Amino acid sequence: MTVRRVFVDRIEGHQAFVAGDRAHHLARVVRLRQGEIVEVSDFRRVFQAKVERIEAGSVVFELIEESQAPEVGPKIELWMSIIKFPRFEWALEKGVELGASTIGALAAERSDSRLAQATPKRMDRWRRLAEEAAQQSRRLAPPEILGPRRFSEIEPVGGAFFLDFEGPPLKDTLESTSQATLAVGPEGGWSDQERTQAIEAGWRPARLGATVLRSETAAVAGLATLSHLLGV
Repeated sequence: MTVRRVFVDRIEGHQAFVAGDRAHHLARVVRLRQGEIVEVSDFRRVFQAKVERIEAGSVVFELIEESQAPEVGPKIELWMSIIKFPRFEWALEKGVELGASTIGALAAERSDSRLAQATPKRMDRWRRLAEEAAQQSRRLAPPEILGPRRFSEIEPVGGAFFLDFEGPPLKDTLESTSQATLAVGPEGGWSDQERTQAIEAGWRPARLGATVLRSETAAVAGLATLSHLLGV
């Protein structure tokens, strides 16, 4: 049986501590029990631990032994255009599972303006979803969740690619790199102005296959393809 991974606020000596919302979630939603064996991570190290006590607003773990931290693959930033929130959140969770180092909300010209305006109010929820998905997928730490930003405001890391059905295959545009940034357009695609600005800024257009994908599908498929091509 797979041991649950838990993110903790801090590790001191032979104990790890969680307080506040995290502790409430572990006690009321996850329903941890005293004596249960888990893995705890402070985003730097991983330990096997035992639940020592559960109190109002706090959970304390007794450390048993340090575990080997998972290998960290290439750094891939994923910027997803804002679409209907349930579909965006589905793609966000999958992006966490696939190892994205950063996931950002991109306010594209063809994004729904009402959704773009409402996005700042969703950021706390998206960070919670990312943390829960990171624990489930046994990551060392959750990715950074950023946004909303315009395409022109993004500073890409490593090779910069934007998915575009008119572009060449992604595998043909990729050069040897350990870092990359991938941008995914909204329903209806990029505007001509966004394409021009992106290319002038050094972004390269790329497509995934012979069919047009929905935005959330393209985000997951693009991240998985890029991770594979970079050797994750």
